Amino acid sequence: MNKHEQDLQEVVDQAIAEQKVPHVKFKKIDPESVDIARLTSPSKETRQEHWGKGLTSLAIAVIGILIVAIIGFVGVRGLATFVDDKVNIFHFLLTSNWNPSAGKDHVGAAAMIVTSFAVTLLAALVATPFAIAIALFMTEYKSGKQAQFLQSVMELLVGIPSVVYGFLGLTVIVTVIRSIFGGTGFGILAATLILFVMVLPTITSLTVDAFKAVPQDLRKSSAALGATRWQTIYHVVLRAARPRILTAIIFGMARAFGEALAVQMVIGNAVLMPYNLVSPSATLTSQLTSQMGNTVMGTLPNNALWSLALLLLIMSLAFNFLVRLIGKRGS
Repeated sequence: MNKHEQDLQEVVDQAIAEQKVPHVKFKKIDPESVDIARLTSPSKETRQEHWGKGLTSLAIAVIGILIVAIIGFVGVRGLATFVDDKVNIFHFLLTSNWNPSAGKDHVGAAAMIVTSFAVTLLAALVATPFAIAIALFMTEYKSGKQAQFLQSVMELLVGIPSVVYGFLGLTVIVTVIRSIFGGTGFGILAATLILFVMVLPTITSLTVDAFKAVPQDLRKSSAALGATRWQTIYHVVLRAARPRILTAIIFGMARAFGEALAVQMVIGNAVLMPYNLVSPSATLTSQLTSQMGNTVMGTLPNNALWSLALLLLIMSLAFNFLVRLIGKRGS
Protein backbone atom coordinates (compact mmCIF):
# COMPACT_ATOMS: atom_id res chain seq x y z
CA MET A 1 0.00 0.00 0.00
CA ASN A 2 1.51 3.29 -1.04
CA LYS A 3 1.44 6.53 0.94
CA HIS A 4 -1.65 7.89 -0.83
CA GLU A 5 -3.63 4.74 -0.05
CA GLN A 6 -2.36 4.78 3.54
CA ASP A 7 -3.57 8.36 3.93
CA LEU A 8 -6.95 7.45 2.52
CA GLN A 9 -7.18 4.43 4.80
CA GLU A 10 -6.44 6.68 7.79
CA VAL A 11 -9.17 9.08 6.73
CA VAL A 12 -11.68 6.22 6.44
CA ASP A 13 -10.67 4.76 9.79
CA GLN A 14 -10.94 8.17 11.43
CA ALA A 15 -14.39 8.77 9.96
CA ILE A 16 -15.58 5.37 11.16
CA ALA A 17 -14.11 5.98 14.62
CA GLU A 18 -15.93 9.32 14.89
CA GLN A 19 -19.34 7.82 14.13
CA LYS A 20 -21.82 8.74 16.84
CA VAL A 21 -23.83 5.57 16.18
CA PRO A 22 -21.16 2.87 15.85
CA HIS A 23 -23.49 0.08 14.71
CA VAL A 24 -24.52 2.07 11.61
CA LYS A 25 -22.18 1.47 8.69
CA PHE A 26 -20.41 4.56 7.39
CA LYS A 27 -22.28 5.42 4.17
CA LYS A 28 -23.28 1.77 3.88
CA ILE A 29 -19.64 0.70 3.71
CA ASP A 30 -18.59 -2.09 5.95
CA PRO A 31 -15.29 -1.13 7.61
CA GLU A 32 -13.99 -4.58 6.93
CA SER A 33 -14.79 -4.48 3.22
CA VAL A 34 -13.38 -1.07 2.30
CA ASP A 35 -11.55 -1.54 -1.01
CA ILE A 36 -8.85 1.12 -1.01
CA ALA A 37 -7.55 0.07 -4.42
CA ARG A 38 -10.99 0.51 -5.98
CA LEU A 39 -11.48 3.87 -4.31
CA THR A 40 -8.16 5.13 -5.62
CA SER A 41 -8.47 3.74 -9.16
CA PRO A 42 -9.92 6.05 -11.90
CA SER A 43 -13.65 5.68 -12.53
CA LYS A 44 -15.24 5.18 -15.97
CA GLU A 45 -16.17 8.84 -16.13
CA THR A 46 -12.63 9.88 -15.24
CA ARG A 47 -11.21 7.68 -18.00
CA GLN A 48 -13.70 9.19 -20.49
CA GLU A 49 -12.58 12.64 -19.37
CA HIS A 50 -8.96 11.73 -20.00
CA TRP A 51 -9.80 10.24 -23.41
CA GLY A 52 -11.73 13.34 -24.45
CA LYS A 53 -8.98 15.66 -23.36
CA GLY A 54 -6.37 13.50 -25.05
CA LEU A 55 -8.25 13.33 -28.37
CA THR A 56 -8.83 17.09 -28.52
CA SER A 57 -5.19 17.75 -27.62
CA LEU A 58 -4.08 15.31 -30.33
CA ALA A 59 -6.31 17.03 -32.93
CA ILE A 60 -4.91 20.45 -31.99
CA ALA A 61 -1.35 19.13 -32.16
CA VAL A 62 -1.93 17.60 -35.62
CA ILE A 63 -3.48 20.82 -36.95
CA GLY A 64 -0.66 22.86 -35.43
CA ILE A 65 1.99 20.64 -37.01
CA LEU A 66 0.15 20.81 -40.35
CA ILE A 67 0.01 24.63 -40.28
CA VAL A 68 3.68 24.92 -39.33
CA ALA A 69 4.60 22.42 -42.06
CA ILE A 70 2.65 24.32 -44.72
CA ILE A 71 4.11 27.69 -43.73
CA GLY A 72 7.59 26.20 -43.48
CA PHE A 73 7.38 24.43 -46.83
CA VAL A 74 6.04 27.46 -48.69
CA GLY A 75 8.56 29.68 -46.90
CA VAL A 76 11.56 27.51 -47.82
CA ARG A 77 10.44 27.15 -51.44
CA GLY A 78 9.55 30.81 -51.77
CA LEU A 79 12.79 32.08 -50.29
CA ALA A 80 14.84 29.89 -52.65
CA THR A 81 14.35 32.53 -55.33
CA PHE A 82 16.21 35.08 -53.22
CA VAL A 83 18.68 32.76 -51.44
CA ASP A 84 19.64 30.22 -54.11
CA ASP A 85 18.89 32.11 -57.32
CA LYS A 86 20.14 35.48 -55.94
CA VAL A 87 17.12 37.46 -57.12
CA ASN A 88 16.96 40.87 -55.44
CA ILE A 89 13.79 41.09 -53.36
CA PHE A 90 13.22 44.74 -54.26
CA HIS A 91 13.60 43.85 -57.94
CA PHE A 92 11.02 41.13 -57.39
CA LEU A 93 8.52 43.45 -55.71
CA LEU A 94 9.02 46.66 -57.68
CA THR A 95 9.57 45.64 -61.30
CA SER A 96 7.08 44.22 -63.77
CA ASN A 97 9.35 42.28 -66.14
CA TRP A 98 8.12 38.73 -65.64
CA ASN A 99 9.87 36.02 -67.66
CA PRO A 100 11.76 33.79 -65.18
CA SER A 101 12.94 31.46 -67.95
CA ALA A 102 15.13 34.29 -69.25
CA GLY A 103 17.08 34.71 -66.01
CA LYS A 104 16.99 36.35 -62.62
CA ASP A 105 16.77 39.86 -64.09
CA HIS A 106 13.32 39.02 -65.43
CA VAL A 107 11.62 38.08 -62.16
CA GLY A 108 9.44 41.09 -61.37
CA ALA A 109 5.99 40.56 -59.86
CA ALA A 110 4.85 44.18 -59.56
CA ALA A 111 2.28 43.88 -62.36
CA MET A 112 0.63 40.88 -60.71
CA ILE A 113 0.73 42.52 -57.27
CA VAL A 114 -0.91 45.70 -58.59
CA THR A 115 -3.55 43.71 -60.48
CA SER A 116 -4.32 41.52 -57.48
CA PHE A 117 -4.87 44.52 -55.22
CA ALA A 118 -6.86 46.37 -57.90
CA VAL A 119 -9.21 43.45 -58.46
CA THR A 120 -9.61 42.85 -54.73
CA LEU A 121 -10.30 46.48 -53.82
CA LEU A 122 -12.70 47.02 -56.71
CA ALA A 123 -14.64 43.84 -55.92
CA ALA A 124 -14.97 44.85 -52.26
CA LEU A 125 -15.90 48.39 -53.26
CA VAL A 126 -18.72 47.13 -55.50
CA ALA A 127 -19.93 44.36 -53.20
CA THR A 128 -20.03 46.30 -49.91
CA PRO A 129 -23.01 48.62 -50.66
CA PHE A 130 -25.06 45.70 -51.96
CA ALA A 131 -24.11 43.56 -48.96
CA ILE A 132 -25.06 46.30 -46.48
CA ALA A 133 -28.37 46.93 -48.28
CA ILE A 134 -29.26 43.24 -48.28
CA ALA A 135 -28.25 42.84 -44.65
CA LEU A 136 -30.35 45.87 -43.63
CA PHE A 137 -33.32 44.46 -45.49
CA MET A 138 -32.92 41.09 -43.76
CA THR A 139 -32.50 42.51 -40.26
CA GLU A 140 -34.21 45.90 -40.07
CA TYR A 141 -37.11 45.68 -42.51
CA LYS A 142 -37.96 42.01 -43.05
CA SER A 143 -37.17 39.19 -40.66
CA GLY A 144 -39.61 36.45 -41.71
CA LYS A 145 -39.83 34.29 -44.81
CA GLN A 146 -38.38 36.96 -47.08
CA ALA A 147 -35.25 37.17 -44.96
CA GLN A 148 -34.99 33.39 -44.91
CA PHE A 149 -35.38 33.33 -48.70
CA LEU A 150 -32.54 35.84 -49.11
CA GLN A 151 -30.44 33.81 -46.69
CA SER A 152 -31.05 30.72 -48.84
CA VAL A 153 -30.02 32.66 -51.95
CA MET A 154 -26.78 33.75 -50.26
CA GLU A 155 -26.04 30.17 -49.22
CA LEU A 156 -26.71 29.05 -52.80
CA LEU A 157 -24.21 31.58 -54.14
CA VAL A 158 -21.61 30.32 -51.66
CA GLY A 159 -22.12 26.74 -52.81
CA ILE A 160 -21.62 27.38 -56.54
CA PRO A 161 -18.16 26.12 -57.63
CA SER A 162 -15.59 28.66 -58.80
CA VAL A 163 -15.33 27.07 -62.22
CA VAL A 164 -19.05 27.71 -62.79
CA TYR A 165 -18.57 31.39 -61.97
CA GLY A 166 -15.59 31.47 -64.29
CA PHE A 167 -17.49 29.82 -67.11
CA LEU A 168 -20.40 32.23 -66.71
CA GLY A 169 -17.98 35.13 -66.73
CA LEU A 170 -16.21 33.82 -69.81
CA THR A 171 -19.49 33.32 -71.65
CA VAL A 172 -21.52 36.33 -70.54
CA ILE A 173 -19.47 39.05 -68.87
CA VAL A 174 -16.47 38.94 -71.21
CA THR A 175 -18.80 38.98 -74.20
CA VAL A 176 -20.76 41.97 -72.90
CA ILE A 177 -17.60 43.92 -72.07
CA ARG A 178 -16.18 43.13 -75.49
CA SER A 179 -19.33 44.41 -77.20
CA ILE A 180 -19.36 47.62 -75.11
CA PHE A 181 -15.69 48.56 -74.79
CA GLY A 182 -14.12 46.60 -77.63
CA GLY A 183 -10.89 44.64 -77.34
CA THR A 184 -10.82 41.11 -76.01
CA GLY A 185 -13.16 41.67 -73.06
CA PHE A 186 -10.64 40.13 -70.67
CA GLY A 187 -9.23 42.21 -67.87
CA ILE A 188 -9.72 43.68 -64.43
CA LEU A 189 -13.34 44.69 -65.06
CA ALA A 190 -14.44 41.14 -65.87
CA ALA A 191 -12.55 39.74 -62.88
CA THR A 192 -14.04 42.42 -60.62
CA LEU A 193 -17.60 41.57 -61.63
CA ILE A 194 -17.01 37.86 -61.07
CA LEU A 195 -15.42 38.45 -57.68
CA PHE A 196 -18.23 40.83 -56.75
CA VAL A 197 -20.71 37.96 -57.02
CA MET A 198 -18.36 35.56 -55.24
CA VAL A 199 -17.60 37.75 -52.21
CA LEU A 200 -21.12 39.16 -51.87
CA PRO A 201 -22.43 36.22 -49.75
CA THR A 202 -19.42 36.39 -47.42
CA ILE A 203 -19.75 40.10 -46.74
CA THR A 204 -23.54 39.89 -46.51
CA SER A 205 -23.60 37.02 -44.00
CA LEU A 206 -21.08 38.69 -41.70
CA THR A 207 -22.84 42.04 -42.01
CA VAL A 208 -26.15 40.42 -41.03
CA ASP A 209 -24.42 39.06 -37.92
CA ALA A 210 -23.05 42.54 -37.25
CA PHE A 211 -26.51 44.13 -37.36
CA LYS A 212 -28.03 41.38 -35.22
CA ALA A 213 -25.35 42.01 -32.60
CA VAL A 214 -26.47 45.63 -32.13
CA PRO A 215 -28.54 45.71 -28.89
CA GLN A 216 -32.26 46.28 -29.33
CA ASP A 217 -32.11 48.83 -26.52
CA LEU A 218 -30.25 51.21 -28.82
CA ARG A 219 -32.99 50.97 -31.44
CA LYS A 220 -35.72 51.46 -28.82
CA SER A 221 -33.91 54.43 -27.32
CA SER A 222 -33.59 56.04 -30.73
CA ALA A 223 -37.27 55.43 -31.46
CA ALA A 224 -38.19 56.88 -28.07
CA LEU A 225 -36.40 60.09 -29.03
CA GLY A 226 -38.58 60.39 -32.11
CA ALA A 227 -36.15 59.12 -34.74
CA THR A 228 -37.50 57.40 -37.82
CA ARG A 229 -36.38 53.91 -38.74
CA TRP A 230 -33.95 55.18 -41.34
CA GLN A 231 -32.53 57.74 -38.91
CA THR A 232 -32.06 54.94 -36.38
CA ILE A 233 -30.33 52.81 -39.00
CA TYR A 234 -28.05 55.61 -40.19
CA HIS A 235 -27.15 57.18 -36.85
CA VAL A 236 -27.30 54.18 -34.52
CA VAL A 237 -27.20 50.75 -36.17
CA LEU A 238 -24.57 51.46 -38.81
CA ARG A 239 -22.30 53.26 -36.35
CA ALA A 240 -22.62 50.59 -33.69
CA ALA A 241 -21.95 47.82 -36.22
CA ARG A 242 -19.11 49.60 -38.05
CA PRO A 243 -16.20 47.51 -36.64
CA ARG A 244 -17.97 44.26 -37.52
CA ILE A 245 -18.83 45.57 -40.99
CA LEU A 246 -15.17 46.39 -41.56
CA THR A 247 -14.32 42.87 -40.45
CA ALA A 248 -16.81 41.51 -42.99
CA ILE A 249 -15.23 43.60 -45.75
CA ILE A 250 -11.74 42.36 -44.84
CA PHE A 251 -12.98 38.77 -44.93
CA GLY A 252 -14.47 39.42 -48.36
CA MET A 253 -11.20 40.95 -49.57
CA ALA A 254 -9.27 37.94 -48.32
CA ARG A 255 -11.67 35.71 -50.24
CA ALA A 256 -11.23 37.80 -53.39
CA PHE A 257 -7.44 38.02 -53.08
CA GLY A 258 -7.09 34.24 -52.89
CA GLU A 259 -9.52 33.32 -55.65
CA ALA A 260 -7.74 31.71 -58.57
CA LEU A 261 -9.72 29.65 -61.03
CA ALA A 262 -12.61 32.00 -61.84
CA VAL A 263 -10.25 34.96 -62.13
CA GLN A 264 -7.87 33.05 -64.35
CA MET A 265 -10.70 32.33 -66.81
CA VAL A 266 -11.66 35.99 -67.35
CA ILE A 267 -8.63 38.18 -66.73
CA GLY A 268 -6.56 37.31 -69.79
CA ASN A 269 -3.42 35.94 -68.06
CA ALA A 270 -1.03 38.46 -69.60
CA VAL A 271 1.62 39.59 -67.12
CA LEU A 272 1.45 43.26 -68.02
CA MET A 273 1.02 46.35 -65.90
CA PRO A 274 -2.69 47.22 -66.32
CA TYR A 275 -3.30 50.62 -67.88
CA ASN A 276 -7.12 50.34 -67.89
CA LEU A 277 -9.86 48.01 -66.67
CA VAL A 278 -10.34 46.16 -69.95
CA SER A 279 -6.77 45.27 -70.86
CA PRO A 280 -5.63 41.65 -70.30
CA SER A 281 -3.60 41.23 -67.15
CA ALA A 282 -2.80 38.60 -64.50
CA THR A 283 -3.08 38.23 -60.75
CA LEU A 284 -0.80 36.29 -58.44
CA THR A 285 -3.26 33.41 -58.23
CA SER A 286 -4.02 33.25 -61.94
CA GLN A 287 -0.31 33.11 -62.76
CA LEU A 288 0.21 30.35 -60.21
CA THR A 289 -2.60 28.16 -61.50
CA SER A 290 -1.74 28.66 -65.15
CA GLN A 291 2.04 28.19 -64.91
CA MET A 292 2.76 25.79 -62.05
CA GLY A 293 2.35 22.74 -64.28
CA ASN A 294 4.76 24.13 -66.89
CA THR A 295 7.84 24.41 -64.68
CA VAL A 296 10.41 21.95 -63.31
CA MET A 297 10.86 21.70 -59.55
CA GLY A 298 14.01 23.45 -58.36
CA THR A 299 14.45 25.70 -61.37
CA LEU A 300 14.21 29.48 -61.28
CA PRO A 301 10.76 29.62 -62.95
CA ASN A 302 9.45 27.13 -60.39
CA ASN A 303 11.05 28.94 -57.45
CA ALA A 304 9.64 32.25 -58.70
CA LEU A 305 6.13 30.78 -58.63
CA TRP A 306 6.74 29.59 -55.07
CA SER A 307 7.71 33.15 -54.23
CA LEU A 308 4.32 34.27 -55.53
CA ALA A 309 2.73 31.64 -53.30
CA LEU A 310 4.72 32.94 -50.32
CA LEU A 311 3.55 36.45 -51.09
CA LEU A 312 -0.06 35.23 -51.15
CA LEU A 313 0.47 33.49 -47.82
CA ILE A 314 1.88 36.66 -46.27
CA MET A 315 -1.07 38.65 -47.57
CA SER A 316 -3.51 36.11 -46.09
CA LEU A 317 -1.79 36.44 -42.72
CA ALA A 318 -1.97 40.21 -43.06
CA PHE A 319 -5.72 40.06 -43.74
CA ASN A 320 -6.19 37.84 -40.67
CA PHE A 321 -4.16 40.28 -38.60
CA LEU A 322 -6.34 43.15 -39.80
CA VAL A 323 -9.50 41.23 -38.90
CA ARG A 324 -8.21 40.59 -35.38
CA LEU A 325 -7.05 44.19 -34.99
CA ILE A 326 -10.38 45.63 -36.08
CA GLY A 327 -12.28 43.13 -33.93
CA LYS A 328 -10.18 44.00 -30.89
CA ARG A 329 -10.64 47.73 -31.39
CA GLY A 330 -14.36 47.26 -31.96
CA SER A 331 -14.80 45.26 -28.77
